[in-house]
Amino acid sequence: MAEGGEMNKSFKIFGTDVSKMPCFRNSYLYGIGGGIGIGLTYFMLTSRTKASCHFGVASFAVITLSYWTQCRYNYSKLKFDMARTQELMKKHSMYEGTEMEKKLQGKLKEA
Repeated sequence: MAEGGEMNKSFKIFGTDVSKMPCFRNSYLYGIGGGIGIGLTYFMLTSRTKASCHFGVASFAVITLSYWTQCRYNYSKLKFDMARTQELMKKHSMYEGTEMEKKLQGKLKEA
């Protein structure tokens, strides 16, 4: 029991709380759903139990890894863009009302 009588429902892998990792939950949910769906579909079409299990596990791995990679790429790109925007906002507030702002606005109009 944690403080206040509430249970701590965190799951840790190698000391990292996975509930705080971006993209972890969605990638596993899509992977599990896709693996079950593809495995069941293959079983319904061929009635081969072992092969359908192999297809289900392989599709789980492929879907999870590909969604994780795509999601983390977009997350990193968004994080980079946010940092860049914050830096530009700081510079804009620093130059506001000065001669430098007028020069920058003039360059923007030319482009």
